[in-house]
Amino acid sequence: MYCLNCGTPLSSGVSFCNRCGTGLREKETNRTGAITAFLTAITLIGICGMGIMLGGSLVLRKEAGLPVELVGFFMFCTFVIVGLTEILLVRNLSKLTGSSERKHRLPTTQPPPLELRPPTTTSFGEPVGSVTDNTTRTLEYARRER
Repeated sequence: MYCLNCGTPLSSGVSFCNRCGTGLREKETNRTGAITAFLTAITLIGICGMGIMLGGSLVLRKEAGLPVELVGFFMFCTFVIVGLTEILLVRNLSKLTGSSERKHRLPTTQPPPLELRPPTTTSFGEPVGSVTDNTTRTLEYARRER
């Protein structure tokens, strides 16, 4: 097994990369609450929209005395608004449920070639020399004797 971030070979059963610290375990999220909320919203908006469309048309025709053409236009507009809302909710629901399926279909990545991997260090660490080591020795103050 290799780290997906830096390509370091890893032993099995580790949770984090020893070199870069990247988490290796998949985050398991429980999305059933969101899915249930979307399904409830889709159902309630559909039922309420049909009630508004039919009830509103009866009230507009009987109580207000509007012509049939205007009541039909009201029903058409209500149907379009409810239909578009339902389509958008179903689209978001499919994105929510499809994201977990896409995650499982991803192919495993191969480790990067040796030329592209960062250099490995020993477990003790190597001391890093200062950038100014060679320059400060030549610029040290030397007192001249007269």
